[in-house]
Parts: sequence; C-alpha cells; structure tokens
Amino acid sequence: MKTPAALQPLIDDGVIDEVIRSLKSGKEATVYLVRSGVHTRCAKVYRDMAQRSFQKRARYQEGRKVRGSRQARAIAKSTRFGRREQEAAWKNAEVDALYKLVAAGVRVPKPYGYFNGTLIMELVTDAAGHPAPRLGEVDLSAEAAREYHHFLIRQIVRMLSIGLIHGDLSEFNVLVGTEGLVIIDLPQAVNAAGNNGAFAMLERDVNNIRGTLGRFAPQLLETEFAREMWAQFEQGELTADSKLTGAFARDETLVNPDTVLLAVQDAREEALQRELGRES
Repeated sequence: MKTPAALQPLIDDGVIDEVIRSLKSGKEATVYLVRSGVHTRCAKVYRDMAQRSFQKRARYQEGRKVRGSRQARAIAKSTRFGRREQEAAWKNAEVDALYKLVAAGVRVPKPYGYFNGTLIMELVTDAAGHPAPRLGEVDLSAEAAREYHHFLIRQIVRMLSIGLIHGDLSEFNVLVGTEGLVIIDLPQAVNAAGNNGAFAMLERDVNNIRGTLGRFAPQLLETEFAREMWAQFEQGELTADSKLTGAFARDETLVNPDTVLLAVQDAREEALQRELGRES
C-alpha cells in the first residue's frame, strides 16, 4: 500500500521497514500493520482532534499532571498553545500508561516507542497469526466466560493498585489472543486519586465487562466487584493481589449522577459501535 505521510519519517529513520496495510480506523487514531525487521507490529497514528473534542476529554484528563505551570495556565485558558499542549498530553497519556501497566504486569500491548504522534506496539494475534478478534466478536462457553471475567477483574484491580483506571473498558477494546486476553486503547486512562469521576468510570468499566460476559454466564450479573475494589482503594488497602468476593452491599438510597450520566453515554456509544459494525 502507499505509505501514509505520518509513517514515511519512520521508514526514513529505519524505525519500520514497510507499511503492510491499514488495520483499524477510528475517531482517535488509525492503526496500521507494519514490518520492523522480521517482526510484524502495529503503528498507531493519532489524529489531530478539533477543539470541540476537548470538553469531552476534560473529564478523563482531570487530575493528570501537566509539565509546568505555563502549560497548565494555557490549557486552563484554552489558548492556541494550551490546545496544542492538551492535544500532546492526550496522545502521550496512552504511551505513559502502557509502559506503567507493562511494568505492573497488566496484559496490554507491549510498546516499542513513540515517534512524533505515532505509537509502535505489539501486534496481538490469533492462533493463525492473524490480528486477534475483539471480545465482543467471539462466542463463549459459560466456563470460558467465567475465566475471562476472573482474569479481567484481576487486571482492573492490578491497574487500580497503581492508581490507573482504563476509563473506557468494554468488549470493543479487549482482544482475544493466543495467549489470552489483552486490554487495548488507553488514551483516556484516568488518574484514580485525582479525578472526581474516577469511581463512576471504574464502575462503568467493571459493569461493561460484567454485562458482556454475563450473556454467557448469567451468574456474573449478580457480582459487585467495582464497589468492593474501590472501597479497598479508598482505604489504601488495595494491592495487585487483593482478594475480592464480588459481594458488596449496595446502598440503593444513594444515586451517583456521574454514574448515571456515564451509563447513558456508554449506551449511546455502544449502539453507535454496533451500528457501524453492521454497516462495515
């Protein structure tokens, strides 16, 4: 295929040798299959987003550290420089999160470097060597669904134990590889301690996974892992190996408006994703 303009400098510099084909195109980035020596990898080219997207991103970026006071002031005032800095911070967030999560033992694609808006990372494959399917694209036995649920809950706990929340976890960004499940797409990773909406996003992540796998193993729908792990996190007791039961007394008298809003937004996004999937 014709080499995309964003990837030509990486070929010129010897970072990659060839662009094989486009793998996935979304609103945030386009992912390409590329060859680097004898290895096939992914090159994620981030899009430059319009100003209108920043308001939506703000709820995820709350609590993230900014390089300096000048950048923080510019972002707060939404100056041209501030928008560029916010754009750069959004793109860098996934790279930073991937390196932290790999070091913490979370199963995410291994990053191989970030070059001027392009992330080079591991290609997750199926048994035939093809790009792995997403969790929402496979049928499961009840036993497999329970195993996948257990694994993903442990991954969410491991993430939260180092202060991170995926923020958009669903059947669309979990890959089913030959060596197990791999969590992808983390530009919106949330600072658990510094974001006022952190619990709502955590609960949405956990409940999305519960709903997806509960279609195959209905008993999973009765679990309440989000509240249990959050309670331990707030008390400073959560570790990567914390034991959870999935049973937690829900206070039905309290309604978290952030959780309700996120649930509505998530339902709309999932409906759109499914509609796009039918058209493709």
